[in-house]
Amino acid sequence: LTIGLKGGMALHGAVHWSLVLELLVVASIGAVIPLLLIPALRKLAGLNLADSASLAAHYGSVSAGTFAVVIAYADTNSLDVGGQATLYLVMLELPAILVALALYRRFITSRTGDSDEQVEVGSSSALWHETLTNRGVILLAGGVLIGWMYGPDQGAGVTELFTGAFKAVLALFLLEMGLTAAETLRPVPWHQWRLLIFALVTPMVLALVGMSVGMALGLPEGSVLVLSTLVASASYIAAPAAIRTAIPNANIGLAMLLSLGITFPFNVIVGIPLYHGVLGQFT
Repeated sequence: LTIGLKGGMALHGAVHWSLVLELLVVASIGAVIPLLLIPALRKLAGLNLADSASLAAHYGSVSAGTFAVVIAYADTNSLDVGGQATLYLVMLELPAILVALALYRRFITSRTGDSDEQVEVGSSSALWHETLTNRGVILLAGGVLIGWMYGPDQGAGVTELFTGAFKAVLALFLLEMGLTAAETLRPVPWHQWRLLIFALVTPMVLALVGMSVGMALGLPEGSVLVLSTLVASASYIAAPAAIRTAIPNANIGLAMLLSLGITFPFNVIVGIPLYHGVLGQFT
């Protein structure tokens, strides 16, 4: 909610058509990622179609927790972040999930003779319901709308409570996520070492993609860092709920292990400073 309020206030009176094009480009990144990851996971990691589509959706979607951390990092390092950066989170969350599900259904239809792939597929309406009614999506979108309507002057009285407590709440959130990540790491499948490498290497590769797009769009340094980090992140809230409904036979535990147990702490501890350092070489 705090992130949405701050982003909405920054957007107050600054919405224009070029912003629409920018957001469409950002959304297209999320749509393309599953197209690359599903065949890669099938061939390189030897996963079945359900788990490949699940991981592609998780890594194509984004982490709100990682977003909160990179926003705080940019603020601490006095990096210029545009108000529209908050909307990147909204635009990147859903496309990858929808594309991964569409590819999964298409492959299922074309391989009806493969017993390994004859499984139940959840309804599209259930997927949309799970994704769009996600608490994080509603709070973020609501915060953006409220901040945009009131602006920085009229909204100051509303936002002081939230913005003042943001870093303290973020610290508590990271502590909770750390405990949860530790729980997911207990059953580490060391025999699936290729997936463990995937969870560490993929964020860095995707961060370069986000960085290239951000620089091509002419975004300020802070916004490029935010976009890079978001593209490098993996969802552990919206994607699990949606995939559990849409692909019932997917191994959600494996996706949570990789996204929350490995990729999330990697991005928070190593990734964000690393991406900032690489970005500094080009700015």
